Amino acid sequence: MELTIEAIEKVMSATGLDYAAAKELLGKSDNDPDKAIESFIPVGSGEDKEKTEDIINRIKARVEEGNVDRIQIKKDEQIVLSVPVNVGILGGLLGAVAAPWALIAGAIAAFGFGCKIEIVKKDGTTDEVK
Repeated sequence: MELTIEAIEKVMSATGLDYAAAKELLGKSDNDPDKAIESFIPVGSGEDKEKTEDIINRIKARVEEGNVDRIQIKKDEQIVLSVPVNVGILGGLLGAVAAPWALIAGAIAAFGFGCKIEIVKKDGTTDEVK
């Protein structure tokens, strides 16, 4: 398929990714936006699924401790996803029960475990989730 701006915008809208990350994800999905969006949500099993679940559980624990403003995922020092913590509250009200956890898990799956996951605190400082 040919890469179009409409396809990039569709992936950006559905996933919350920025332009460059959506374009990269499309490239890995033969420029098919539906395939790209599908691949963004982790459906794996085994060790990768366990690693993803472990990371999500560690992030959830940090959020429950409080003082967390947002969660960022970086690939090569470029932010590919930045989710405000209150999106989870809004997402539940709007029917997106899994937000932001599905977005975070999807980003980890889409960009691999070479990602850097950061907790951004309300005072602006960051901590990496390891």
